[in-house]
Amino acid sequence: MPEVDPISRLRTELEAAARSVAEDGAPGQPPALDRPPRPDLGDYSSNAAMLLAAPLGEPPREVAERLRDEVAERLGARAERVEVAGPGFVNLFLADRWYREAIAGMLEAGEEMAHAPVVRPERVDVEFVSANPTGPLTAAGGRHAAYGDAVARLLEAAGHDVSREFYVNDRGGQIERFAASVAAEMTGSPPPEDGYEGAYVGEIAEALGQEGVDAGDLEAVSARAVELMLAQIRESLLRFGVSFDTWFSERTLHEGGKVAGAIETLRAAGHVYESEGATWLRTSEFGDDKDRVLLRKGGEPTYFAADVAYHRSKLERGFERLLDVLGSDHHGYLSRMRAAIAALGADPDAFEALLMQFVHIVEGGERAQMSKRRGDFVTLDELVADIGVDATRFFMLQRSHDTTVDLDLELARRESNENPVYYVQYAHARIASILRKAGEGASARALGYDQLAVKAAVEPAERVLLKRLLECPQEVAEAAAKRAPHRLCAYAGTVAADFHAFYRDCKVVGAEGEGVEEARLALCLLTKRTIARVLSLLGIGAPERM
Repeated sequence: MPEVDPISRLRTELEAAARSVAEDGAPGQPPALDRPPRPDLGDYSSNAAMLLAAPLGEPPREVAERLRDEVAERLGARAERVEVAGPGFVNLFLADRWYREAIAGMLEAGEEMAHAPVVRPERVDVEFVSANPTGPLTAAGGRHAAYGDAVARLLEAAGHDVSREFYVNDRGGQIERFAASVAAEMTGSPPPEDGYEGAYVGEIAEALGQEGVDAGDLEAVSARAVELMLAQIRESLLRFGVSFDTWFSERTLHEGGKVAGAIETLRAAGHVYESEGATWLRTSEFGDDKDRVLLRKGGEPTYFAADVAYHRSKLERGFERLLDVLGSDHHGYLSRMRAAIAALGADPDAFEALLMQFVHIVEGGERAQMSKRRGDFVTLDELVADIGVDATRFFMLQRSHDTTVDLDLELARRESNENPVYYVQYAHARIASILRKAGEGASARALGYDQLAVKAAVEPAERVLLKRLLECPQEVAEAAAKRAPHRLCAYAGTVAADFHAFYRDCKVVGAEGEGVEEARLALCLLTKRTIARVLSLLGIGAPERM
């Protein structure tokens, strides 16, 4: 993490003290630096002494006493006291000076305060949404969009070079049924069995008719209908704040010979064989539960064959990590694709399949039933028009991707503290109001305040809020590493709650005491920046007024 992070600096000083006590080096694993469960146990606590005890051959508490003295000397006036507790914990009680310096340091860091760069950044391809272009983007597709985009933003915050990719399934049975459905609508015929229905099919049929497309030319109908559908999907995503670097066509894999080329590469490596008239890949040799068919009887490539060629393309484009955001019905996909990647001679661990659970739209306690083929579904556009982009994204992201989401429309519309996104955004807007009330130049005063000139003690509510803000770099790092943007939704909520408690307990504008108003304005500004940065990583706005 960046040196501007006060917790990183504190951890560095602790590790330096541990090395000094150990004399011949640090303990085998980095010591922890955690917030203890109770305030009377200090601001932060470490198990460093217990890690050092075994290699030194000494009782943990004796090691802890030496470590306590070393830490106290290094921290100097920034520590109120350092104590030994329990079997050998070293508890740090930090002085007001440390808190004032921490606020100033984090403000000076600016946006860097929420960056969490990894040691070795990678070129990462995040493929998400990839909805079949046979209908408008649904609410479920919106969850994929919100999640994939948030993960990409988090990976960028971690220093990775990220590309967002949409895989266009513009070939196969579903496209043929879609084209036949549009053609039938153009001629006034009933839709084919398992065809697509709904008003959008009629709208596309009308557009094709006006353009003079021949309903009898299914290839022309297919190409134009898919083109129009993709344009609508692209516009829906842009309104939702999501854009892609690459729109990759499945059709190009077949027409460009990439599917055949991938199969021949695997065959040359000795991983392909013929059986029962079909062509198989020995995925079982690479951890899959069984071998997989590449070419059916008659030579037609399977979807798996196209997927192998597609991921080979990603590797050839220089991506070191491949993240696929997929539907919950892709349970067996991870093992077979990792096996295929290994068969291609690449690292199978470079591939990750993130399986999304369902999203249910709830109103009046009832779930809406959705089916794209029947034309009975809630589109992303309709959802955004109802509750807005910010609420849609927050509600889609506040649960882990492997958990079903029930999106309660009545709650999402509510402008109250019961609505989690309103609660967080209101905290940001409230701080903006405080800074306006403090008068022109309030932010500059906050940025330039002299932390050493503040005579008043740091109040308990200030300590709680600042410690929460100091967790931001670690929260971002954890959310990125675990592909878990829902952690930031929860974190944003706790920051808002701690701020509201601080504002209840501590007067800001007009606070008495030398430098106290400036110090509290600085804490407000830091909170405002933190909320805005966290929301931006989720693709959510931070309003100045509400």
